[in-house]
Amino acid sequence: MTSTHEATAGSDPQGRSPANGGGADLDTLARVSGKVRASIEKVIEGKPEVARLALVVLLAEGHLLIEDVPGVGKTMLSKALARSIDCSVRRIQFTPDLLPSDVTGVSVFNQDTREFEFRPGGVFANIVVGDEINRASPKTQSALLECMEERQVTVDGTTYHLDAPFMVIATQNPIEMEGTYALPEAQRDRFMARVSMGYPVEAAEIAMLDSHTRSSPLEDLEPVTDAAEIRKLVGIVSDVYVSDAVQRYAVAIATATRTSPELMLGASPRATLHLVRAAKAAAAIGGRDYVIPDDVQELAVQVLSHRMLTTVEASMSGRTPEAALRQIVAGVPMPESRRSAT
Repeated sequence: MTSTHEATAGSDPQGRSPANGGGADLDTLARVSGKVRASIEKVIEGKPEVARLALVVLLAEGHLLIEDVPGVGKTMLSKALARSIDCSVRRIQFTPDLLPSDVTGVSVFNQDTREFEFRPGGVFANIVVGDEINRASPKTQSALLECMEERQVTVDGTTYHLDAPFMVIATQNPIEMEGTYALPEAQRDRFMARVSMGYPVEAAEIAMLDSHTRSSPLEDLEPVTDAAEIRKLVGIVSDVYVSDAVQRYAVAIATATRTSPELMLGASPRATLHLVRAAKAAAAIGGRDYVIPDDVQELAVQVLSHRMLTTVEASMSGRTPEAALRQIVAGVPMPESRRSAT
């Protein structure tokens, strides 16, 4: 039987030892990710878990959806992450009259050269901040589908590739608020994770009043890393080991959402892939070159819940996708090796 010390210090719960030479890479990742988190927390008071999730999504090559009521710091979070990295950043303000070509780009005829020239849209950047994405029409929202999944844009039959790293950080207000369009399921499924900011605790709100009334903390933020270093960290994350037992555990959670009587739409295979990728990033930030079931369990709600749709009966009884998913995750048994290690 594997002891707790052995499982956490010398090997993963499936008995695999850390890779030789991986320690130096993980130290670099911890150092850089710590700087980025500290930079974000200079602007977002009292929300370390939100800053950590944003970093997990970045290193897992995903996209982040920030959903909450107005005024809780959604845009500030996205801007703080963008300014912490020395890379190209574009902001798209989604409005009802925004056109798909404003997002992807458009071919314009040049009278001098007598040829069409491509003028890039707002998605041509390393970090794209989409503000209030659900205020744009569904047609404009769908302009993001190809670039978020395939990291490329096709305009007039020509494909243009987007530079790495590429991350969309979109904010939205709750769909029941006036003047919004609910994101379609296909669009929501392309976001790796969703986070709600929530209201700050009293001490954090007082600290915010002190720091934000004198000047904007965003103005003082300096980049703590660059795009090239982020690409290296993404490579480190991609090498994190995921055992067969952990993969089966992630699939078991996804399968349980598809058969739940409370959900009429469960997790897609893309959702399972996103869950494992996020778990790899979380493990690397935690100093491990292997994923344990806890990484999957802790991220399941944030990665899967925004993709779920409850049945009419469950919705009428007040059940939310988050509540249903927490119950599902609690009912899926952890791998035997993990239980013995604890």
